[in-house]
Amino acid sequence: MIMLLTILFMVCLFGFIGKLIGFAFKFSWSMIKVAFYLVFLPFILIAMVFGGLLYIAFPILVVAMIIGLLTKEA
Repeated sequence: MIMLLTILFMVCLFGFIGKLIGFAFKFSWSMIKVAFYLVFLPFILIAMVFGGLLYIAFPILVVAMIIGLLTKEA
């Protein structure tokens, strides 16, 4: 009986650890997206404008604004 409970405990523990690892991957992916949209995208657009690539930076900015307006906030 003790062996059965030990095996059940181990199975549940591995399931719990698997869920935590999945949550960690989802959280880290969300943080990378936030960092990209809030930090890197504006710096890239500013660098493009200063580099003379306004004809590329402006459409990217317009597309980003449209996507921002169409997506729902959580």
